[in-house]
Amino acid sequence: MARVLFINAGSEGHVNPTIGVVQELISREEEVVYFTIEDFRARIEKTGAMVRTIDAQKFIKAFISGGRNNLLERINGLLHTVEIMIPSVLEQIEGEHFDYIIHDSMFGCGRLIAQILHLPAICSCSSFAETKRSFDNMFEQISKNIPAETFAEYQRLTGRVKDKYGVEIHSPYEVFCNPAPLTIVYTTREFQPFGDEFDQTYKFVGTSISSRLTQENFDLTEIKGKSPIYISLGTVFNQAIDFYKLCIKAFGNTDHNVVMAIGEKVQISDLGEIPKNFIVKNYVPQTEVLKYAKLFITHGGMNSAHEGLYYGVPLIVIPQSADQPIIAGQVERVGAGIQLQMKCLTANQLRESADHVLNQSSFHNAAAKMKESLQKSGGYQQAVNKIFEFISQYDN
Repeated sequence: MARVLFINAGSEGHVNPTIGVVQELISREEEVVYFTIEDFRARIEKTGAMVRTIDAQKFIKAFISGGRNNLLERINGLLHTVEIMIPSVLEQIEGEHFDYIIHDSMFGCGRLIAQILHLPAICSCSSFAETKRSFDNMFEQISKNIPAETFAEYQRLTGRVKDKYGVEIHSPYEVFCNPAPLTIVYTTREFQPFGDEFDQTYKFVGTSISSRLTQENFDLTEIKGKSPIYISLGTVFNQAIDFYKLCIKAFGNTDHNVVMAIGEKVQISDLGEIPKNFIVKNYVPQTEVLKYAKLFITHGGMNSAHEGLYYGVPLIVIPQSADQPIIAGQVERVGAGIQLQMKCLTANQLRESADHVLNQSSFHNAAAKMKESLQKSGGYQQAVNKIFEFISQYDN
């Protein structure tokens, strides 16, 4: 039995794909200590892992303090989180032994902690992966418009890390992508942009879907045999009363059955009268609903898009932020759906787009192909297989 240090931060998109991985590690008699924010304590503890927490407010404040105007400011923000993450982690694990570390690709100073502790490192990548070459090419283009003082701040912050922890940061790529000798990516090479450019240190394991280990107040018998349209904007970009009302206008009192999840920050009563063909909840068990859905209208978060495709459901993607436009583009590229823009979206446009996707067999065929690809990739079980293969080279 080995002891595993798992470093994550705190968002649904980064935590959820790791739940199955942690459950599988523990089922194979590994002991897992998992760092996240307090909001995810109960969810991770149900896997059997020991949970240690970081201060979410301090982390966010440090991250935002770097600035939001360009990529290097965001990288500087991640470097500011070093002063929150590293002392907290080191203090909480003082005197403990670990055999290897798994860290998130985008948060948590995982690469730095791995180097400080001299542990074999595995990167958990819940977004699309990025090669150093593509990142450097992109960064070179945008760096022409980045102020000199931002570069000076980057140099100051990386210098401080070296002085305090004896760890050298060689490039912005190391801060932003946390590269490791093994990277687990929760998609397929087919869906990953430029997937053939990644070497064998990247293992594409497909969607990591496992039981969310929560009891949901949702009666699935209401939708069995009804093939609903499922609508959700995820857990972050879901304060969209006007959009939910537009969906009601588009599909209310039609032949379509609709399940719509509106998040915790919007009240169902704010939407007015709910048509009889709608089920509206603040939260629904998404992966269970998707098993019955005929169409998924989504913001296109990495988890949501993959969960829809895992069950062979065509998508209408309405990207909101972050990497969602890239994900929407990939959905269109493989032919499994279309993307719409929230700005100027009308009820007629949404309804006609839904009918177009539902009535064209090409979308269903492409979604079925993605389903086959994702399901045969192995998910969290394959992830742990690759982790064990990697760690075996360090066994004495």
